[in-house]
Amino acid sequence: MNTPATAEKNSTWHGIPRDEIPWKPTVDAEACIGCQLCYVTCGRGVYEMHDNAAVAVAPMECAVGCSTCGNVCPTAAITFPTLDGVWKLEREKQIFRTVKKEALKKHEREDALKARQQAQDALAHVVTRAKVEVAGEFGDKQFLVRLEELIEGQPFDVVNLKLEVPTVKGARQKAPSFMSFEVTSEEQADITPFLDRVKALVHGVGLVLVSANPVS
Repeated sequence: MNTPATAEKNSTWHGIPRDEIPWKPTVDAEACIGCQLCYVTCGRGVYEMHDNAAVAVAPMECAVGCSTCGNVCPTAAITFPTLDGVWKLEREKQIFRTVKKEALKKHEREDALKARQQAQDALAHVVTRAKVEVAGEFGDKQFLVRLEELIEGQPFDVVNLKLEVPTVKGARQKAPSFMSFEVTSEEQADITPFLDRVKALVHGVGLVLVSANPVS
């Protein structure tokens, strides 16, 4: 379990062991009114409330240079050392070489996240599945045969095909029927160009294209 003590022991600030940096809060228990503002404001688990007073249980978890809790304390019960000690360490330890390396890594991470988000956004606009609804006389048009020929050798398929006919005799007598199916990509590629060919086939055999809409 990672306790505050072990976290403090293992943490560094731009290559400097955190426990060598004289930056931590001091709480005046007599001035503290127990408002809990520091406890709520701090996102690093520095404070706990004991007997209605703030206690810095993990002072070395405080971000170097941060004094937000002290700034917002209504009774000025929280104080910090001056920044002179921090500035002195920055010069003595020449931390900016380390900072530049850390900044480069951060830029690389951010660029990778941006590229990933852009790829996800682009993929979100790619139509990989669409439902097609067709009406008309299917009796002698060999639509399914033509549709099978169309997908032959293509990275696309037709699934969930349903044909609704009033009666078997009615279908033979060329009564209007209704068909629905889904065109899907086997490679998660954009099906729009292929879907246009399916639409052209529907019109080419004299059927009525009722709809052709993307399916999420």
